[in-house]
Order: sequence, then C-alpha cells, then structure tokens
Amino acid sequence: MKKLINKPEDVVVDAMRGIEAAHSGLVKAFYDPNYLIRADAPVQGKVALVSGGGSGHEPLHGGFVGMGMLDAACPGPVFTSPTPDQMLEASKAVNGGTGVLHIVKNYTGDCMNFEMAAELLSMEGVQVESVIINDDVAVQDSLYTAGRRGVGATVLVEKMAGAAAEQRRTLAEVAEVARKVNAHSRSMGMALTSCTVPHRGEPTFSLPDDEIEIGIGIHGEPGRRRVKIAPAAEIVPMLTEPVISDLALNSGDEVLAFVNGMGGTPSIELYIVYNELAKILAGHGVKIARNLVGSYITSLEMQGCSITLLRLDDELTQLWDAPVKTAALRW
Repeated sequence: MKKLINKPEDVVVDAMRGIEAAHSGLVKAFYDPNYLIRADAPVQGKVALVSGGGSGHEPLHGGFVGMGMLDAACPGPVFTSPTPDQMLEASKAVNGGTGVLHIVKNYTGDCMNFEMAAELLSMEGVQVESVIINDDVAVQDSLYTAGRRGVGATVLVEKMAGAAAEQRRTLAEVAEVARKVNAHSRSMGMALTSCTVPHRGEPTFSLPDDEIEIGIGIHGEPGRRRVKIAPAAEIVPMLTEPVISDLALNSGDEVLAFVNGMGGTPSIELYIVYNELAKILAGHGVKIARNLVGSYITSLEMQGCSITLLRLDDELTQLWDAPVKTAALRW
C-alpha cells in the first residue's frame, strides 16, 4: 500500500484538519465527535441540512459544506457509517430554529444511525425530516443495504435542497425538493480497478487486468457483472441504457447529465465518457440542459466512473443554477 497518510487510524481527523486549514472561511471542524459545519452556522430562520457517511468519498460530504448546500457533514471512518452522536451534535450546532433535514444515503448503518439521531433530536424538541437517497439502478440489494444504494444523486440532492433552504422554504418544502430530486434521478457506475482502505492495506476486491466491473457501488461492492475491457463507446451504453430505461426518459425530456469520477480517473477520460453519453442521449431525443463532470463522490483511488441522469423541470433547473459556495462546488 502506498498512500499519503500518517497513521491509518488518523486519516479522518488529519483530513478534517486539512479541510479546516484550507477553507477556514467556509467551514469549522469539531472533534470527538467529529463533524464539520459551515463557518456562519447556525443561520437563523433557515432549514439546516445535515448529511454524512463513511469517509473515502471526498469531496462528499465535507467538501459540500457551505452556502447553498450543507450546513453540516459527519465523516465516519473510511467506508463506515458515522455514529448517532455525530449527527446529533452536528444537527444541534447548525439548527437555526426552523428544523433540520437529514440527507441519508441508503446504506444500513447510515439509515440506522441517522434514525437514532433523529429520535434523540425530536426528544429535545428539534423538528427533523429525513430523506433517503436510493438512485443506483445496478442492483436491488447489496452487501451494505436493503434496496437500492445511494450514490451520485446525493450531490444533486444536497445542491438543490440547499438552494431551497437558502430561499427560506419550510422544512417540509425543502424535504419535498430533496425527495423530488431523488425520485427523478438514476445512476450506475463501473470500476476499472479496486481501491485500498487504509486500515486494511490491501485491495477491497480482486479484478483481473483485462476485466471491468459494471454496476459497482461506492464502497467497491460487486456490481451486475464483469466483462472484458472494451472501448468507452461500448462501456458507456452499459451504464446509460439501464438509467434511461429505469427513469423512463422520453424524447423531448431535459436532463442534468452528471459524469462522476471514482477517485482515480483522469479528467480526459471523464470527458470521453461525457461525449459518448451526449451521443446516446441525442439518439433518444433527450436534451442535456445542465451538466456536471468531475470527481464529486469517489471511492478512494478507484479508477472508474458513474453516470447520473436527473430529469429536470423549471423548478429543479432554477435550484441547480442558484448560487453555491463550498470547497468543492461553487458558482
């Protein structure tokens, strides 16, 4: 294992200190329990958005803390859920008096621990709503979850619900935006290589040099199938056609097209994937009205990508275009 770390057990805290040092005007870090909040939190009169999950998916979630997205992020150990006390303390720290929205990727540990935190918050009189993200079409159940996994749509939910919160919409209205984005999003990913969790020191799974995994999760979970390596023009349809079918896209629909790198994929390859995706969507008569290309929800140093499509309407387009200022996403 070759990694730019100190001790495997210190990876998360060292990274949090680095984020705070690099972006002190945007975020503040707290330790024991670990969480990050926006520097101006709590924002009075605004619904607070809190998310989190296992580390190793950066910039998700800490990189999306700031104006227009998250108020707090709770980083667990690498590929391991944060604990309820992290969500509890983070939620209390950012509560501006109008309630807290928990954005939860559909993994068993995340769902259980966020639910416990929500119950504790409710006992303290804090109004909480939870939205489960489950956009992955690759598999129905996996090693980490019952039902579909939460992947690329998480970034889109955090952005658009964050914009709704900045508009001072109510907790119920912000939660409804989050559910709408999730309902209109589908994703599928693939891997060229595995990744190595620091405390394990060896690859999460074995993948022969001449094979790729179609339908992987963000923790390296097995996908739909393994196939021989092929040109991008053959791989991209394997990811895109199931998404189009599951989302029931029709000619004339407008989408946000999100090509995401898994951590070790160079930008030149992501744009090759985007080019193939654009050709496929044009063939279906589907218009790309907005796009996002880059590594935003990763799996350590895994080489590969995921494709997320979100069916847009006027409301969601406006929320996507709204200002945002975080470490990883800003306009």
